[in-house]
Amino acid sequence: MAYLVIQEESKWSDVIRLVPGRRTTVGRSPTNAIVIRSEQASRYHAEVFHSEGGWFIRDLDSRNGTAVDGNRVVGDHRLAEGESVAIAKTKLLFTSNVPGIDQSKNDDPTVAAVTMAGLEIDELDDESSVEFIENHEEEPPQIVHRKNQTKLLQREEAAVDAPQVGRAAQKLCQLAFELAGQTSFASAARLALDGVFESTQASAGAIWLIRSASVGKPVDLDLVASRSDQQRTYRRVSDYLARTVAEVGEAILAQDISDDSTIGLRDSKGEILAHSAICAPLRIEIKGEKKVRGLIHLYTSESDRVLTPDDLDFALAVADNLSLAFKSLSRQQKLSEDLSVTRREVTQLREQLGAESEIIGSGPAMQLVHQQIQQAGPTHATVLIRGESGVGKELVARAVHFSSNRSKGPFVCLNCAALSESLLESELFGHEKGAFTGATEKKMGKFETADGGTLVLDEIGEMSPSIQAKFLRALEGHPFERVGGSKPIKVSARVIAATNRDLEQAVQQGQFRKDLYFRLKVVEIEVPPLRKRREDVMEIAEHFLYRFCNELGRKMKRFSSSSMERLRLYRWPGNVRELKNVIERAVVLSQSDTIEADELSLSNLRTASETNMEIETDGPFEPISLAEMERKHILNVLNSTQWNKSRTATILGVERSTLDRKIKRYDLERYRVG
Repeated sequence: MAYLVIQEESKWSDVIRLVPGRRTTVGRSPTNAIVIRSEQASRYHAEVFHSEGGWFIRDLDSRNGTAVDGNRVVGDHRLAEGESVAIAKTKLLFTSNVPGIDQSKNDDPTVAAVTMAGLEIDELDDESSVEFIENHEEEPPQIVHRKNQTKLLQREEAAVDAPQVGRAAQKLCQLAFELAGQTSFASAARLALDGVFESTQASAGAIWLIRSASVGKPVDLDLVASRSDQQRTYRRVSDYLARTVAEVGEAILAQDISDDSTIGLRDSKGEILAHSAICAPLRIEIKGEKKVRGLIHLYTSESDRVLTPDDLDFALAVADNLSLAFKSLSRQQKLSEDLSVTRREVTQLREQLGAESEIIGSGPAMQLVHQQIQQAGPTHATVLIRGESGVGKELVARAVHFSSNRSKGPFVCLNCAALSESLLESELFGHEKGAFTGATEKKMGKFETADGGTLVLDEIGEMSPSIQAKFLRALEGHPFERVGGSKPIKVSARVIAATNRDLEQAVQQGQFRKDLYFRLKVVEIEVPPLRKRREDVMEIAEHFLYRFCNELGRKMKRFSSSSMERLRLYRWPGNVRELKNVIERAVVLSQSDTIEADELSLSNLRTASETNMEIETDGPFEPISLAEMERKHILNVLNSTQWNKSRTATILGVERSTLDRKIKRYDLERYRVG
């Protein structure tokens, strides 16, 4: 038997019994057999072990070193009777007989009584708590080596044991290149495990990923890869070993574990197959801090094969390389998943967008429109889209946008006729907080929102002259200010204007700026009304029929010959918008698989281009009063403009306020006919 008597400060505190076959570790970590509570001590500072009939002490690459009788320990030092080991401010006196401690090895006179011959242990200083410590059951006395960094990945260590280190470094280099080419962590884990088996004494092992780890609870592990070169299959890592490595974050080498079930698990026969074991952490750096995300577990099952500190070095080096591969593959997998999700979203959005913006029609008139879109799309030119209400001017604008190099930018629409002058200016250019009543916060305008993309201004002819001037400057590329602001803002947005108004007449009447008119009319696309492309009516009708049957969950329907004839002959004053609504209503109300002519709800309004806006009648002429004539005329114009009062007032040649009074006088209601 041999002992280590521990002196802290000026008192002898503990006596450690040294047992052959068990290694006693010394350091700051609470998992050591001898714990030194000093920042000058390393977490795993030194170890004492029995070999070749004597007791040796080995420094574990500590930060401040280990001294024996004042001489720094290099390599393995054989301890002699009475030698004093100094670690930080703690002294460890080595002796084979506690009462025979030699006072000459201790300079402190306060412990002189310890040197008395025949002294019993309980006769030590009353203030000293001295007892024999056998290594606690929960601490692994068999763990003989720990590693935080491997010398195989440090250039300054390359000269040490050059042939062996060189071979290991060569294998690691080859393994690193092979790991970099793996496409899954499972294949990388198998490759790393094969590399470890090739360069160490391991006879069985596995690689685990940590699903969760909580203090005081078993570590939740997922097996990634395993291997056994023996007839017996691999035995999983013990929870104690996994928890120790997960909490400490260092690689561990344990030897002589065939009688310790805390490190080597027993099989169904109660036998522990392992004789030595290594457990190395897979450490991933997350936000500047390394976290243990997995383990490499190796062990030998034959008594003549023992894992060595060099095997520990190599296993830790492989673990660090595998950790980098795991981090890279995890990042690639996340990027791939994000890309896949984005692609699905883009596909869905394109499908939705296509359903809303697809321009249907293959007749000569629409072929010309498609050709103009293809010519104007790739350029930066301003586009003016003209056509009656309901022909699909916004769809043409969308097609121009998506055929341009701004297709990845925003697509912003603004209806100039839907807002008053002050609100239109705020929507177009934005406003600062407090610019006017109700401006409780700063707001970006449509121009800023469309930066890098396309801004579509519908009903451009309804824009007031004062806003036209400011809009023209922004259109020319000059900076503008938000309402109530003074900071100049400059954006790059392509402008597409749309109108169903006669801009030339508005320019002559002084209602639209001539310079703005010519600035907008760089590329002009005229969208023909539906009555001028009757060859497209059934194609569009079939498109809407298929779409609404799917959307409304109805059985697929078809048009009867009489309904198709009626669709072709009708003049469609509401253009494609009216056709869409007619088909949707028919799908909703039809009770059979065939849509008949009487199920098509068609109006008897004339088209917008026809000067006579009276209701068509097949009966004899019926005299009516002038007031009744005015009432019908105003109602028909309102219906033809979709109750756009500003446009109606312009067509009628009256003020907006006058129109409001007449609507109230005649008690007119929207979509009421006659």
